Amino acid sequence: MRRALELAREAADAGEAPVGCVVVVDGEIVGEGRNSPIELLDPTAHAEMLALRGAAIAVGNYRLTDADVYCTLEPCVMCAGAMVNARIRRLAFGARDLRFGGVRSKFQVADSELLNHRVEIVEGLMGAEATELLRAFFAERR
Repeated sequence: MRRALELAREAADAGEAPVGCVVVVDGEIVGEGRNSPIELLDPTAHAEMLALRGAAIAVGNYRLTDADVYCTLEPCVMCAGAMVNARIRRLAFGARDLRFGGVRSKFQVADSELLNHRVEIVEGLMGAEATELLRAFFAERR
């Protein structure tokens, strides 16, 4: 999660919402990303999507069944759906996203009984640090 927080700070420095994400397999980071939709002109360039893409390439498979994902912010519905499709084992996130959260706050996509795979959810990991990054970033812009 410390690396995810570093990536979130990099995103903030680039003018993007401060969200970072890493994918870990067997204790090693195999994919990472920071929010980049503005920079990449890509509405899907969320930290989680970039991290999942990198991890799939690194392990040579779009199924990431042995992977754990660490995100600074609760994933949106798009990213939570991608984690289900990738068969992620576990998701740990720091701060809740009360407006767009796809895992706990608004929807429960990642562990829905309606879908063919359920991701184990761990909430609040380094949540205070993640929340403060977001608070400071958006306070500066208001």
